[in-house]
Amino acid sequence: MNRLTRRIGDASARRPWVTIGAWVAALALVLPLAGLVGGSFVDDLVAPGSQSEKAMELLEDRFPEASGGSAVAVFAVPEGERIDRHRPAVEAAVDRIADVEHVATVTDPFTGGTISPDGRIGYVQVTFDVPPMKVHPRQIDALSDAIEPVRGDGVVAELGGDAVFINAETPTSGAEAAGLLSALVILVVAFGTIVAALVPIALALVAVAAGLGSIVLLAHATDVSTAAPTIGAMIGLGVGIDYALFIVARCRENRTAGQDNSTALSNAMSSSGAAVLFAGGTVIVAMSALALTGLGFLTSIGLSTSLVVLFAVATALTLLPALLSLLGDRIHKARRHRWLRMRRAKKSENPVNPESPEQTAWWRFAHRVSGRPWPYLLAGSAVLLALAIPALRMETGFPDAGNDATSTTHRRAYDLLAEGFGPGFNAPLLMVADLRGPGVDAAGIPELARRVADDPGIASVGEPLFSTAGDTVVLPVLPTTAPADAATSDTLERILGVIPDNVAVSGLTAMTDDLTRQLTDTLPVFIAAILVVSFLLLMLVFRSVAVPLKAAVMNLLSIGGAYGVVVAVFQWGWLGGLFNLHETMLIASPLPTIFFAVLFGLSMDYEVFLLSRVREEYDATGDPTESVARGMAVTGRVITSAALIMTVVFLSFVANPSPLVKMMGLGLATAIVLDATIVRMVLVPASMALLGRAAWWLPRPLDRRLPRIAVETVESVDAVESDDLPSPPEPTPAPTARIS
Repeated sequence: MNRLTRRIGDASARRPWVTIGAWVAALALVLPLAGLVGGSFVDDLVAPGSQSEKAMELLEDRFPEASGGSAVAVFAVPEGERIDRHRPAVEAAVDRIADVEHVATVTDPFTGGTISPDGRIGYVQVTFDVPPMKVHPRQIDALSDAIEPVRGDGVVAELGGDAVFINAETPTSGAEAAGLLSALVILVVAFGTIVAALVPIALALVAVAAGLGSIVLLAHATDVSTAAPTIGAMIGLGVGIDYALFIVARCRENRTAGQDNSTALSNAMSSSGAAVLFAGGTVIVAMSALALTGLGFLTSIGLSTSLVVLFAVATALTLLPALLSLLGDRIHKARRHRWLRMRRAKKSENPVNPESPEQTAWWRFAHRVSGRPWPYLLAGSAVLLALAIPALRMETGFPDAGNDATSTTHRRAYDLLAEGFGPGFNAPLLMVADLRGPGVDAAGIPELARRVADDPGIASVGEPLFSTAGDTVVLPVLPTTAPADAATSDTLERILGVIPDNVAVSGLTAMTDDLTRQLTDTLPVFIAAILVVSFLLLMLVFRSVAVPLKAAVMNLLSIGGAYGVVVAVFQWGWLGGLFNLHETMLIASPLPTIFFAVLFGLSMDYEVFLLSRVREEYDATGDPTESVARGMAVTGRVITSAALIMTVVFLSFVANPSPLVKMMGLGLATAIVLDATIVRMVLVPASMALLGRAAWWLPRPLDRRLPRIAVETVESVDAVESDDLPSPPEPTPAPTARIS
């Protein structure tokens, strides 16, 4: 693999303008094409094989007029007033709504009895002739335009309902720009030059732009979740900056060791470039594994994020060497000047080499941990386990409109409907009976409705609606509690226990409840699959059994700690004000699955970058303790900078109005901090010291049979003397990581 990345890097560096032109042409093709033929985003919330899917299919086949999506236009006036004073304006809005494309029926609140008891709030029920997931944002915009004139009459007018909530675009906060600015500051501090700092930022932006354009094109071919672009951009910014950072840092390290620009770049592409390719592949594998859940919206998030990560790897392997070859010594300018100043200031016979691993705090701290591994190992593990304790009390549920920001119209409509008609109004259910199957017949429908209405969690059961053929009947049901309330899930479970086999329950609340149940059932299989694949990959790369086992355990600890922090903040409300949270909420049921895929992939990045250098040193010295110390010393600053960049980028998404994105941002930032501090600085040197040479043991029969994708020490290119770039005293060229 190192030969491949070296050849790609060398080819890009030899023809930099051709490479840059190819990327400009690719962006010029993808972005306009996405604007012209790209699809819109929609959440496929159907759990395959669930009873809610059975009900939806039955409605679409036999009772299509009852299977359409629904929206609610809500009108409200201040306390002490009545909505009927504005009847002409509201009825005019009803007429405009009826003219919107795909609107099948519209109810008049004044003739349909949809006015609250105090007369202050009324709603218009809008039914589409297509399912809720197939309602286009154009129709939602048209509804918004239809109710807009009513606001001029002094009436509050908002849009809600399943179709509006499902098709709402995930908003952005603008804080992402602050995250990029913070990343730039960190890079300037790490590299000491604006030029070197701007390169990773530029590459990340190119990767994200190309990735988002590809996601829009993907949405033309298949359903793509509304959260996919935001999550893809979040991960793309983080890994795009990090991958460029690792290669630039290794190139500068080689340059400082006395190699000329082309040799330094070629060796960096051979070592860090190969690590980037492997690390990016690991993230792609982890995200693609979301398809194992069998859920369309999670599969689309996995594929979308994989596209962005793929572009991040591609820019790092092609566009980056092209830019570095054009920049030449300007990428190293600050460090060269620092060396010149230090050489002039220090005229002693044996000047201290500040680039020597033995002069770094990382080297000293690694030896301190290695000297007393058990106390450090136990203390670090105890901290992670303590942070993970709240995760044992995690309660998951699907986010509803009541969890979204009050700046969104569907959230304001949700609140008005709950105020005027009770919280259960926002959680409507549809009981669908197949009268052709064995179970309840037409004569038994009234008794079925009575049994369901007797449940303490049910507020009302509406009049039965029969299909034209008379073989399908729908019973509208309203619970007493809100959609995301755990009591609603309990009510739904009791209803499923009393209805006969030819009856199924649909509606958004039933669909999301089925999704939560399927996610809970598939999470252990999903985690096991990722653990097995990552173990095999790391075993192939590092020719070790202990290293991948250690990596899996430590990644589980850091992910568990991040889970615990998210539960404490969002579910328990700890420090909620710090994150602009005004109420507690259930943990979004897709989050643990998405979270695990992303975090395991990202933590493997740091594992590969650190342990590849440790393996280099071990192959060179044969000393397991010293190899860890030197590996940490040469990668410590880079990994810390990368972790800080990831953290600020992810924290910028905490300001996003979407609860799922907000949870993702906080959880990912927490996990990266834990991984880069407790895991990499404490647990890795402590565990490697305890393992000793056994850390690199692989049974001989396995060693013979497994394919060679190992980190090897290869002969480094001789340092090239350069008058333009003075080298440190008596440089010791580091062996080059080879992943072949």
